[in-house]
Amino acid sequence: MTGPKSANAPDNSPLISNQGEQALRQFLPENVPLCDDITKAPLFDIDAEGNWLYLASPLPAKFAKLFASILYCIDEQHYLITPVEKLRVSVAATPLVMVDYQLLAGSSDNNINFISSIGVEYSVINTDIEVNDDGIYLALGRGLTARLGRACYYRYINEFILLES
Repeated sequence: MTGPKSANAPDNSPLISNQGEQALRQFLPENVPLCDDITKAPLFDIDAEGNWLYLASPLPAKFAKLFASILYCIDEQHYLITPVEKLRVSVAATPLVMVDYQLLAGSSDNNINFISSIGVEYSVINTDIEVNDDGIYLALGRGLTARLGRACYYRYINEFILLES
């Protein structure tokens, strides 16, 4: 437990702030070294249905959900990035497939809460959703893109696209 600061005690807040900024700068995804062999296939794969695989074996949803929290897309290449290492991930289509959604109550800008096939939730503004001939896509941050799964796609079309026509 810390007591009140003494008048003679040095003020370390700028030092702490500066150290924090240095740590954040070091963790910029582009500054983390790649730790896998680029001549070999990536250890992790995400298939077109959004299923995560590790060494060609299915990854349990709880681990996929954990890894999704450190997934980035940089220059069209996907990586799992921690503060000390970066691993390539092969992605067949999009890394996440959305299977359900709900409108957030009282939202004036049409915020929609989407749920992925691995249980990760994302809040997206309806105007940030891209509808094209190939499907419906969401920009999620960290460079990631998700697409709507079949049932979610048709439900979204019925609720938003057909109503606008």
